[in-house]
Amino acid sequence: MPPLVHAGEGHDHGDAAPTSTGPALPRFTAVSETFELVGVLNGKQITLYLDRTADNAPVTDAQIEIEIAGTKLNAEKHEDVFEVVLAAQPKPGVLPITATVTAGQEIDLLAGELDLHEEAHADEAAHVHSWKEYAGWGAGALAALIALILIGRRIAAGRQRTTGAVA
Repeated sequence: MPPLVHAGEGHDHGDAAPTSTGPALPRFTAVSETFELVGVLNGKQITLYLDRTADNAPVTDAQIEIEIAGTKLNAEKHEDVFEVVLAAQPKPGVLPITATVTAGQEIDLLAGELDLHEEAHADEAAHVHSWKEYAGWGAGALAALIALILIGRRIAAGRQRTTGAVA
C-alpha cells in the first residue's frame, strides 16, 4: 500500500468552502453616483449599510430617511450601520423603497425595490425517513444481491460443464 502524501506548507487548499445552512434574508440595494445603500430585512427590522460608491468606504456620519411603500421612517445609527424598525412585517410582493441620504453637505436620493416572496411549502414539515423506509430499501438491495449471486453461479456452473465435456 503506498504511503499517504501530505501537502507541504503553502500547498494545501485550506478549509472547505463554507456552505449555506438556510435561506438568505431578503435585501435590497439602492445606488447613486455618490452612495450605495444595502438594506437587509429581518422580520420588522431593516439593517442599512451605507458606503461611498467611489471607494466602498463606509459612511457612518449620515442621516437616512427611508420611505417604504409610502411610509417614511428615520434610520437610527447603531455602531457602523443604521437600523429602521417597521410597524409590521411587510407582506409578500415588490415594495418600492426611496432613501434620502444626508452626509455633511451632500444630499442624495436613492431608489430601489424590496422583492419579498412567500416561503414555498412553509407550512409543510420536512420529509423524514422512517426505519420502515430504510428497511424496505435494504430488503430490495439484498434481494438484488442474491439474484446476482445466483445468476453468477449458474454462469460459472455452465462453463465448468462445457470444459469437463471436452476433456
